[in-house]
This record gives sequence, structure tokens and C-alpha cells, in this order.
Amino acid sequence: MGILSGNPKDEPMHYGEVFGAWSFVTGTKGMVAGYQTFRNHAGDADLINLIDEAISQCQLEIREVETLLKENGVGLPPTPPERAEVNLKDIPTGARAMDQEISVKISADIAAGLVTCSTMIGQSIREDIATMFGQFHMQKAVLGAKFLRLNKEKGWLVPPPLHQKSDV
Repeated sequence: MGILSGNPKDEPMHYGEVFGAWSFVTGTKGMVAGYQTFRNHAGDADLINLIDEAISQCQLEIREVETLLKENGVGLPPTPPERAEVNLKDIPTGARAMDQEISVKISADIAAGLVTCSTMIGQSIREDIATMFGQFHMQKAVLGAKFLRLNKEKGWLVPPPLHQKSDV
């Protein structure tokens, strides 16, 4: 048997795994706070449901990665306070984030999260960490597809210039 060939949970994390996991939790906690705020601004019922799903998914990911960090003696990043729920009508129109803006921002976060998960998979030498981020990647891909479908159905998707095949 080679080095680090026992139970992965008994193996130490390397610095890249520690930093990547800690940074992932930090960023995801910030997203939860942001999505709670976005939920207050959203008016579309379908968007609100997807925001709730995104928040739940983020909270699950935070719990799993925090457990990993705690088991390995790594201090946890601070958690922003929960955002208060407000009535949409209490937010002045000019101060509101629009549904399209919210959906595009969360879609971009999901795309960035896919890259982050792929990076963690690629740099991990512990199979359990790579597998955890592989599962997060799959869940993010599914959620991203739901946001893409919503953006198309609501007419919120603004595609880049489309390439038209030219007959030269």
C-alpha cells in the first residue's frame, strides 16, 4: 500500500484542501445572506421558490463542509446574521432589485460554484473531499438548469450575440 491509502477520513487535509473548503464555506455563507435579501426583493413566485431551493442547498453544503473542517481541527469562518423578512411593498421601487437581476446574479453564482467545486475535486487527494464536492457539483448543475429554464420561460435570458453560419 502506498502513502495515504487508508481510510480517507483518517488522512490529514493538505493546505489546498483546507483553504479551498474554508473559502467555500465563507463564500457560501455570504450567498445565503444575499439570497435571503434577494428573497425579500423578489416578486415572481417561481423565482422565490428557486431562491428558497438555492438557500436550502447552500445551507446543506455549509453544514457538510463545516463538519469536515471541525473534524480536522480547522476554525470556522464567521456567519453573517440571518436577514429579516420584509414585505416587498415596503421596498421603494427604485431601491428594489428586479426579478431578472436576481435570477441572473444567482445563475452567475451557480456557474462560479461549478468552477469552485471542479477545482476542489481536482486538487483533493482525499477521496471523501473530492466526492463531497462532486456531489455539490451535480446539485449545482441541476439547480443551474432550473434557473436557465426559468430565465428562458420568463424572457429574462439575454443571450450574447448569436453566431450565424455564413455562406461564403
